[in-house]
Amino acid sequence: LLRRDPTKPRAIELAGGQRAGAPAERASATPVLPLLGRIAAGGPLLAAEAGALEAAGAELLVLCTNTMHKVADAITDAIGIPFVHIADTTAQAVLGRGLKTVGLLATAYTMEQDFYVGRLREHHGLNVLVPDEPDRRIVHDVIYEELCVGVVADDSRTEYRRIIADLADRGAEGILLGCTEIDLLVGPQDSPVPVFDTTRLHAHRAVDLALESEPA
Repeated sequence: LLRRDPTKPRAIELAGGQRAGAPAERASATPVLPLLGRIAAGGPLLAAEAGALEAAGAELLVLCTNTMHKVADAITDAIGIPFVHIADTTAQAVLGRGLKTVGLLATAYTMEQDFYVGRLREHHGLNVLVPDEPDRRIVHDVIYEELCVGVVADDSRTEYRRIIADLADRGAEGILLGCTEIDLLVGPQDSPVPVFDTTRLHAHRAVDLALESEPA
């Protein structure tokens, strides 16, 4: 089980789970480009940890973060045990509902780079919609500046609901919560179309596979 995402700060507990007063405008944004280098640098580190887990007896590997699946190939190249890819797990759930077009909420890296969206499209035939650039920035900043440090703000929930509704208006038949923190803020009750929580889907799939491998 690999959980640490080096691009994200460790979460802290904030009283009440909300900030006292949210700014009317988002004056600053989490820098994207400097963090890309940290993601790439995480590949060898996570690959080494994965190999150590396999050597210790792990029979199945789960990388519990969407964004760090950018280095999934480095990890799978280092191990001989099954790797439960979060995008594959999510796609199977979407296709199981008979849907083909989904909207994706995630970090900027996950929404904009091919390692995730491309896999959904090319491996599973899904049509993936993402918010426009200003709304991608809002989604990204809420994850890093609020949810990752334990802040759950009503104004951000309102923004996410607006962005979800826009994706549905553009044709999304379902919404992917493509970051492990997003379900702290929104859920099925906030969307006019089905919501697919990648965190829960991934965890359930890992448990199912682990139980399948247990002797009868």
